[in-house]
Amino acid sequence: MPPRVLLDEAAIHDHVERVGADIARDHADGVVLVGVLKGALIFLADLARSIRDVDVTVDFISISRFAPDSGRVKILHDLALDIRDRDVVLVEDIVDTGLTLAYLVGQLSARSPRRLSTCAMLDRPSRRIVPQTLDYCGFELDGEYVLGYGLHVRDLYRNVRSVVAADRDVLVTEPDAYVDDLYRRPDLPSEGGGRVTPSTSEEP
Repeated sequence: MPPRVLLDEAAIHDHVERVGADIARDHADGVVLVGVLKGALIFLADLARSIRDVDVTVDFISISRFAPDSGRVKILHDLALDIRDRDVVLVEDIVDTGLTLAYLVGQLSARSPRRLSTCAMLDRPSRRIVPQTLDYCGFELDGEYVLGYGLHVRDLYRNVRSVVAADRDVLVTEPDAYVDDLYRRPDLPSEGGGRVTPSTSEEP
């Protein structure tokens, strides 16, 4: 199955602008954006630029994968900033099970921010294990496996400007299977259906 565009550049831009405006409205005294590496990097860069007339500080955090048997995880890269008594928005690329988000919310909450909110470009609530909700979200997905705009397979496709649906089974055996499609074809088919839903940000 060839990849197909779920969200093109224009759709991404419009909804990043919307999320940025919501964050600016709710954090008029300034905000710290904490991006989860590496996936959230591109989204966070665009998001920071969309937050206007508000002081924005950026920092990053990275954690290991959850160990299959123990469920343990560790922080690989920690914040350089002290977030005590500051407004913080934790920024993810995509939220699936909610395990990573719940872990990071716990870690950051322990550092006594004045206010801690959560944000993701993409949300797939059908896969939730932990009942973790988002304060700000761009789009809600169904079951699609997606690439582009920070999302990757073995570090490929992060810089694809759209979010595309792909065949996971193909990529497991051949990670570079879509290189020609995603880097050399300007005419990928669009989804055209209601499988991606713009999310309405909740009031934190």
